[in-house]
Amino acid sequence: MTNTQTMIQGDCMALMETWEDNSFDAIVTDPPYASGGMSTTARMADPLKKYQVTGTRKIYPSFQNDTRDQRTHLLWTIRWMEQAFRLTKNEGWLMVFSDWRQLPLTSDALQIAGWTWRGIVSWDKTESCRPQLGLFRNQCEYILTATKGRYNKTVRTCPAGCVRTPMFSKDKLHLTAKPIPLMEHLLGILPPGSRILDPFAGSGTTLAAARNKGHTAIGIELSPDYHRIACDRLGLILPA
Repeated sequence: MTNTQTMIQGDCMALMETWEDNSFDAIVTDPPYASGGMSTTARMADPLKKYQVTGTRKIYPSFQNDTRDQRTHLLWTIRWMEQAFRLTKNEGWLMVFSDWRQLPLTSDALQIAGWTWRGIVSWDKTESCRPQLGLFRNQCEYILTATKGRYNKTVRTCPAGCVRTPMFSKDKLHLTAKPIPLMEHLLGILPPGSRILDPFAGSGTTLAAARNKGHTAIGIELSPDYHRIACDRLGLILPA
């Protein structure tokens, strides 16, 4: 199989600003949430403490840009979404992950950036997610969907708006990883042979799903550790 996936290590804002308009059919990404706590102190903690069960045996690299306050996180989100909008073709898609805390902020940001909001897909992580006694399980995360103007009505499919699939430990290569079957489901709304950008590529799950679905994808990852993990996963040669 020809490898049509590319991983770039660097800051997505600096890179996206140099690329031509209308370069991609979709932006599909899982950015830092700047969330993970009920207080300012908790939200400012390292992602390793916020998103990892105490005593776990598998340690993942941490990542940046997850400790901003709400106002700064909103402004940053608008900035990268504006670049994503510019880079996307008319009728192209934005699919962006969020947890329940950041749903209002993320929906505001994508509309301010020019996107036409199309709704929310729910990811049911199943009962395997971490419980907190005395509260309902935080069993769902969400994918906000939007298009650049009208959506492409020639795509004759209607994927489910709620996807139930666990994140198995053996497949988890990132601290906040998403399952490949979930990503493949999201990409099912795109025309065949689409060109996809993931500006927060992490361990390369979007690119792996894109390859499985016959799409081309470019991933940008700030962390050198996760860039290496993604390249290993995708069979890409690291730059010298």
